[in-house]
Amino acid sequence: MLKKYKYIFASIFILIAFAVILHAMGQIWICKCGYVKLWHGVTYSSENSQHISDWYTFSHIIHGFVFYWIYSILRKKFNLPFGLGLLLAIIAEVSWEIFENTDMVINRYREVTISLDYYGDSVINSVFDVLAMVFGFVLAVRLPVWVTIALIIAMEIFVGYSIRDNLTLNIIQLIYPTDWILRWQQSSLPFLQWT
Repeated sequence: MLKKYKYIFASIFILIAFAVILHAMGQIWICKCGYVKLWHGVTYSSENSQHISDWYTFSHIIHGFVFYWIYSILRKKFNLPFGLGLLLAIIAEVSWEIFENTDMVINRYREVTISLDYYGDSVINSVFDVLAMVFGFVLAVRLPVWVTIALIIAMEIFVGYSIRDNLTLNIIQLIYPTDWILRWQQSSLPFLQWT
C-alpha cells in the first residue's frame, strides 16, 4: 500500500521542506499586509507575489506543460513511471523557486525587469506556484498536444496584453535585458489590473 503512494508522500515532504527552506532564507509566510487573498491582480504593488495566485500563476502552469513534455520524452527513453516524472517536475520547480528567491535573482529582477519593488515571493505564493505547475503537468496528460500549445500561446498573449509581462518576456529580460522591451513595459500602466 505504501509503495503505491510513495511519490505522493515524497512530494508532500518536498513541499513542506521547501516551505521551511524559503522561510529560513528570510521569506515571509504570508503577505506583510496580514491577510491572504485567492487572487491579487495588481502587479505594481507590494502585494504582488504575496498571495495565493496572481498574473504569474499562468507562467507556472506553463512550466507544468513544459515539464510534462520533457517527461514524455524521458518516459519513452528510460521507462519512467508517471509518479516519478511528476516528482522530478516538483523538484525542478522547487529548485527554481528557491533560486528565484535568492538575493542575486531578486536584485536581477529589480535591475532589468519592471519588478522594481520585488522583494521575493511569500512562502504561500511560492508553494501555490509549485501547485500551479503540478496542475499544468496533470492537465497536459489529459490534453492533446495542440490544445496545450494553444493554451500556452493564449496565456502568453492574454497575460502579455494585461500586464505587459509574461513568461517569455520575463526570460528574455532576465537572460538578455533589452531596453526597448523595458521601455514598452514602463510606457503606461497595463490595460487590466484585476484585484
